[in-house]
Amino acid sequence: MSEVRTAIPVSVLDLVPVREGYTTKEALQDMVELAKHVEGLGYRRFWLSEHHNTPTLASSATSILIAKVLDNTESIEVGSGGVMLPNHTPLVVAEQFGTLETMYSGRVNLGLGRAPGTDMQTAHALRRTNQETAFVFPQDVVELQTYLKSAEHQGKVHAHPGVGTEVPIFILGSSTSSAQLAARLGLPYVFAAHFAPQQLEQALGIYRSEFEPSEYLAKPYVMVCVNVIGAETNEEAEMLSTSSDLFYLNVVRGTRNLLQPPVESMDGRWNFYEESMVHGMSKYTFKGDRNTLSEQINRFCGELGIDELMAVSYIYDQEKRRRSYEILKDAIEQ
Repeated sequence: MSEVRTAIPVSVLDLVPVREGYTTKEALQDMVELAKHVEGLGYRRFWLSEHHNTPTLASSATSILIAKVLDNTESIEVGSGGVMLPNHTPLVVAEQFGTLETMYSGRVNLGLGRAPGTDMQTAHALRRTNQETAFVFPQDVVELQTYLKSAEHQGKVHAHPGVGTEVPIFILGSSTSSAQLAARLGLPYVFAAHFAPQQLEQALGIYRSEFEPSEYLAKPYVMVCVNVIGAETNEEAEMLSTSSDLFYLNVVRGTRNLLQPPVESMDGRWNFYEESMVHGMSKYTFKGDRNTLSEQINRFCGELGIDELMAVSYIYDQEKRRRSYEILKDAIEQ
């Protein structure tokens, strides 16, 4: 067994869920308050996702939300988890993130994914051509890297602001193909185990074995995103986690219910097939009190050799959500 590693950096992914009984504006306020809270706790990054045509999530205009969080915090790194590059031209992304880096130097991260972050009909409404732009994702990443380099590396088209900002780029993924790309480009790799855990170990193995050192990174750097529900007791964590179960049940059913309050039990709320699907998607969910989380997460990170953990928490009560991140930080450091 690998040596258990403790006190690794820990970060947050926020999808900006809209809660039942609350407005989208209040979800954006929750986002800001959470970012300020985890900054005070010493979290390394606060990332925001990109989703479209999803009334349950308020994260469609990702770069605007990043600017809002940066403006309300002082030191935490803020970025995209991620920008779904097939939805945008590399030049526009370079301009947006070059502008952010110019305003908030040293605090901006750019995580890139190849999925659309939505259904296919909406994806076609978002994309700049009728072609399947996900197939040119590797070329788009390289083009985007070029726009962020110094002027001598570029052609006639420049990103202003953007030139010379060297915004750190991360490759996001949930498959072996994304791992191969991150390895070939010598970039940090972030695996979305919070909803697509199936190829985690295989992808990390490929990334490490095929990694090519680059001007950006000398050796592999692995981040993994998981679901975390921390509470004062294991029993409370189990109850709070039913909001997460209901969130993923939304995905399985294709329904659009806002984030629901926790329930006493999921019995009778899903059938066997749905329960299996939800548990399959959320396999890497760590829940419990500080000691339970410490045991679960340190074992997980040690066995996989993870360099940084990113956590997402679908907890309805915002005070308990913030408390969950306190418990997680304590669990990793104990």
